[in-house]
Amino acid sequence: MSMLCLGIESTAHTFGCSVVNYDRGNYSNVSKDEFILSETRDVYKASAGWGIHPRDASKHHAQVATTILRKCLKDANIDIKNIDLISYSAGPGLGPCLRVGAVVSRSLASFYGIPLIPVNHAVGHIELGIKLTNLNSPLTLLVSGGHTMLLVYYRNKWRIFGETLDITLGQLFDQVGRKMGFASPCGSKIEELSGLSDGNSLHSLPYIIKGNDVSFSGLLSSVKSLLNDRSNHIYDICFSLQETAFAIIVEAVERALAFTGNKEFLIVGGVSANKRLSEMLNLACTAHGAVFNSCPLRYCGDNGAQIAWTGSQIYSSEQPHIVEPENASVNQSWRLDSVYIPWR
Repeated sequence: MSMLCLGIESTAHTFGCSVVNYDRGNYSNVSKDEFILSETRDVYKASAGWGIHPRDASKHHAQVATTILRKCLKDANIDIKNIDLISYSAGPGLGPCLRVGAVVSRSLASFYGIPLIPVNHAVGHIELGIKLTNLNSPLTLLVSGGHTMLLVYYRNKWRIFGETLDITLGQLFDQVGRKMGFASPCGSKIEELSGLSDGNSLHSLPYIIKGNDVSFSGLLSSVKSLLNDRSNHIYDICFSLQETAFAIIVEAVERALAFTGNKEFLIVGGVSANKRLSEMLNLACTAHGAVFNSCPLRYCGDNGAQIAWTGSQIYSSEQPHIVEPENASVNQSWRLDSVYIPWR
């Protein structure tokens, strides 16, 4: 079954649209991301020292939606009437932002009579990552501004092996970055500053892991205190922050690898772009005889392709969850482990 699916992403700071060509069971001759016909996005940028304000971000999404959609269709060289399916990010995320994507999606679906599929944003990260790395059911680490969790697929659901007990890894970096006067997202800035450290000054910071779960709130408080002391070099603070936070994550991953015996590992989400984190995880995987995989950089952040691909799988499964446009709702707290996966 070959079809064209339009995916619309509007979970947080990104409004993105993508068209994928889904041909179930016929990807032997398709390389890398060739099935993604277009991927267009625009990111809301907060003021320096501030995070994402849901109301302002939703206004940004509403303003750029038409432009992004038109460019997406133009890049794919198709007309909206050629689309067979529309899928949208229904959660989890920021309510006002999610609603913009839902309104755009249900308007198109209603006007053109196109089937509509709601997609869990976190599942989208995982499923596109698996497709682009040609894996099956890897032990997966999802790290972003909204998620920090270790997942294992079992009996038609992604089961959480461990997760953060408070703030996510992305939130940790964003809050530290805003303290230093940068605008969210701040992960790349933290990584850049860390790379300027000579690596010889490692501050002692809270290292908290409880069973398979991690905690970063104490680490955040300690780093903020270090930043208040002008005698500390910002490069060394960022270096210490990264090394400590990543060591916590790697320990949790090693426990999961040892327990599950899984020989496939995958990292997805915006924070997966960090080279140092990938380096440390790769070493851990090697020690446990597992193969390290990372979602390609272009698709590790929020994007419409992950929504289009996942929506296509849902639609082509034995239990497609199609909704009428008037019933296309959003769920800000839609848990990843509550989503039934009928296509695996």
